[in-house]
Amino acid sequence: MTQPPFQLQHLDHLVLRVVDLDAMERFYCDVLGCTVEKRQEKIGLVQLRAGSALIDLVPVTGQLGRAGGAAPGREGRNLDHFCLRIDVYDEARLRDWLGRCGVAVGEVGSRNGAEGEGPSMYLRDPEGNGIELKGDPWPGGKAPD
Repeated sequence: MTQPPFQLQHLDHLVLRVVDLDAMERFYCDVLGCTVEKRQEKIGLVQLRAGSALIDLVPVTGQLGRAGGAAPGREGRNLDHFCLRIDVYDEARLRDWLGRCGVAVGEVGSRNGAEGEGPSMYLRDPEGNGIELKGDPWPGGKAPD
């Protein structure tokens, strides 16, 4: 098999189909620090800036959202999780911030990602989508003992 005539660079954006647009926008902006990049009311799309990438929120009742079928819920999601790389991974400060925001911290551990193995934690947005917050890779590529 031959190689494609391009090389992938990084994640550009992801699209989440949502039930409660206001709650999801508040979570991604107020808790995770995203900013609103663009609104396209006609097609039902809010684009949030997440570092160098975008997170698009699409209401399931809007033009784009209806094309995806049933809404996400407890028994069915749009994805397992996505990972947001953060600049400073300080578990105590992250737990404090998320706790003050009413967000439960899930499993914490060392996981492999695009830049290598490093510390990470899982959490969920208001509609149950999994989010991984990931820090710098460990020096030498391995978790400290």
